Order: sequence, then structure tokens, then C-alpha cells
Amino acid sequence: MRVNARFDEEADQQVAYLVEVTGMGVSEVLRTSVQHYYDSVRAQRSGLRHLGAFIGQGDSGRADVAGRYKARLAEGWAGKYAPPAAAPAWQVAEPAQPPYPAAPATVGGGEPKAEDSAAKSAARATVKATRKGRA
Repeated sequence: MRVNARFDEEADQQVAYLVEVTGMGVSEVLRTSVQHYYDSVRAQRSGLRHLGAFIGQGDSGRADVAGRYKARLAEGWAGKYAPPAAAPAWQVAEPAQPPYPAAPATVGGGEPKAEDSAAKSAARATVKATRKGRA
């Protein structure tokens, strides 16, 4: 087909730009542009036509689908998004006890008193003796 077309100034500049950037001739730029536009329009029209052929064609075998769709969705999502079940009592971890006696707090924020030091020394001796097998 032979085409003789008149372009306004803006379309002329657009075609000239495409010719320069792509290195194609004017005829090839116009053929490519028509093909691109055709593909775009065809995709829009054919997609909706094919989709329309499928709407309402399925049969689930249930008569209550439209009336109970919210309940059916809730049932389906309950398994997928349900909160995790609580762990059995035998799996619950107890907090570990430290292997050493707790250090006594100092009173007044100052140096520990002599009796605190004596208690610490006794606790250290107990731990050492326990480690060596003496109790």
C-alpha cells in the first residue's frame, strides 16, 4: 500500500527524531509505529473479549456460593492466616537458673561492706569446691 500523509509540525519533528535516533528510514519508522499501535489496540480488545467468554461459565456444584461468599472466604483464610497455636506445656522453656549465687546489692551506692565481701568469698569457695567434686 502506498500512503501519502500530511503531518503537522509536531508529528514531523517526532518522525525526524525517530529516524535520527534509530537509524531507520522514514518508511520503516512509520511501519514500526503502525505495528506498535496495532499490537496495543489488538491486545486491549482481544483480552476483554476472551475474558468475557469465561465469566459465569464455571459450576462449583454449590447453590449457595453467591449468598455465602463472605463466610466461604473467611473459612478459607482461617487456615492460611490463623494465629499460631500455643506450644504444649512440655515445650515451654523455663528460665535458666544462674550457676552462681546472685551478688548482693550494695547499699548507698558506695563500697561493699566487709560482711558483703565475706559472703562473696564464701560463695566463691562453695562454687570452687562444687567444681572439684567436694560439697
